Amino acid sequence: MMSSSNKTRNNFSSNNHPVCTRTNQILALILITITYFLSRTFNQYFPNNYSSSFINKSSSQDLYFINNGWPNRGFGNQLSLKIYVYEENEIDGLKELMYGRDGQITVDSCLKGQWGTQVKIHQMLLKSRFRTLKKEEADLFFVPTYVKCVRMMGGLTDKEINSTYVKVLSQMPYFRLSGGRDHIFVFPSGAGAHIFRSWPQFLNRSIILTPEGDRTDKRDTSAFNTWKDIIIPGNVDDSMTRYGASLVEPLPLSKRNFLANFLGRVQGKVGRVKLVELAKNFPNKLESPELKFSGPEKLGRKEYFEHLRNAKFCLAPRGESSWTLRFYESFFVECVPVILSDQVELPFQDVVDYSQISIKWPSTHIGPQLLDYLESIPDKEIDAMIARGRQIRCLYAYAPETEPCSAFVGIMWELQRKVRQFDQSAETYWFHNGSIINRNFVQFHKWKPPMPLP
Repeated sequence: MMSSSNKTRNNFSSNNHPVCTRTNQILALILITITYFLSRTFNQYFPNNYSSSFINKSSSQDLYFINNGWPNRGFGNQLSLKIYVYEENEIDGLKELMYGRDGQITVDSCLKGQWGTQVKIHQMLLKSRFRTLKKEEADLFFVPTYVKCVRMMGGLTDKEINSTYVKVLSQMPYFRLSGGRDHIFVFPSGAGAHIFRSWPQFLNRSIILTPEGDRTDKRDTSAFNTWKDIIIPGNVDDSMTRYGASLVEPLPLSKRNFLANFLGRVQGKVGRVKLVELAKNFPNKLESPELKFSGPEKLGRKEYFEHLRNAKFCLAPRGESSWTLRFYESFFVECVPVILSDQVELPFQDVVDYSQISIKWPSTHIGPQLLDYLESIPDKEIDAMIARGRQIRCLYAYAPETEPCSAFVGIMWELQRKVRQFDQSAETYWFHNGSIINRNFVQFHKWKPPMPLP
C-alpha cells in the first residue's frame, strides 16, 4: 500500500515535469547547432577578445589568470590607471641616463639581454591607453632610464650615474610632492636599484620594478620592499615569445636526450659548481656544457635554445643574485623549471600558483638525490606541469597591451594596487581648502627647481 508521502511525491513529479516530446528534442538540437555556429563565427571575426598569442587556446581556463585572477584579489574590477611618462627632453640629465653622456647608446642595443625590460616597458607606456599627458591627473609617474645598459656599454660611470640621478630628481616637483611614492623606476638586472648608489636616500619610498628581490649592499640593505615594489619577469628573447614560428620548437619528452640541464656560466658560485660536478658524474642524465663569452665555441641564440629544450627539467640556480633568466626561458622551450635559489622572488604571485608549474629544491642539497627525485617523476605528471605552464607563460612575454595576457598587462594590474588616493611626504603640508604647501608656505604650483630632495 502506497504511503501518503509517496503519493504526494509522485503527484509533485507528474505535475511539475512535463514529458519531453520528439518535437522538443528536435527544437533543442536545432538551438544547439545554431549556438555552435554563431560562436564559431564570432570567434573568427573577433579573436582578440578571447585569445592570446601565447596561451593554449584549447583550454577553457585560458584567461583565468587575467579575467578571474587579479580582479578577485582586491585589484578592482577593471584596469583604471593614469600614468604620466616623463619626456626625455623634459628634464636636464634624463637623456644621459637613457643614451649615455655622449648620446651614443642606441635604443636597439638596449633592447637586448636582461636589461631590455627598461626599454620595453617605456615604449609600451608611450603607446598605452593608460598614459596621460597631464601631470595633475596622473595616478603614477614613470621615469624612463636605460641606465643598466648605459653602464654596461660604458656610457656612464657609477659616479656619473649617481650624480645624474640626483640632478634629475631635483627637477621634479611631483616627485617632491609625494616623496617619490607615486614614481616608478625600472632596475632590471641582478644589481637592482644598487646601480644608483644613493637609492636608500632618494628612492626609499618609490615603486621599483625589478626581477631582483634580495640583492644587498655592504650595509646588508635590500633595495626590494615587498610592500611597495614589484617583481617583474626577466627579458626573454623575443624570437622565443612571439606568436607564430619560434626560433626553436619544443621537443616531445620522448625525444629529449637528457633528464635535466644547466646552461649557464659557473662564475665560482657554489650551486653552479656543484651542478657542473654532478654533470661530470652523471653525463647521461645532466647536461652542463661550459658556456663561453666569445669565440667559436660560444653558443648562438638558436643553439642555446636547442640545448635548453633537450631536457625534461631546466635547472635554474642562483648566480650573482637570486634570479635567473633561465626560469622564464624554460616555459618557452617547455621544460619544467627547477629553482635552486632559496631567496628568489617570483612575479605575479597574486594569481600564479608556482607549485603547479615548477619545482623548488633546496640549494644546499644539490647532488645525486636531486637527479633521483627528478627521475622518479612520471612523464604524465611532467606533461601536466608543462601544460599548465603553457597556459600562463604569456605573463612572461613583453607583448603589447592589446594582448589580453602579457607581462605588461600583469605589471599594470600590480601597479593599480600601488595607487593611493592621497600621497604625502615629510615636506608637504595642506590647508583646509586643499592647498598644498611646503614648510615655507609656498604653494605647490610655485615650487621651482632645484629643490631639496626627500
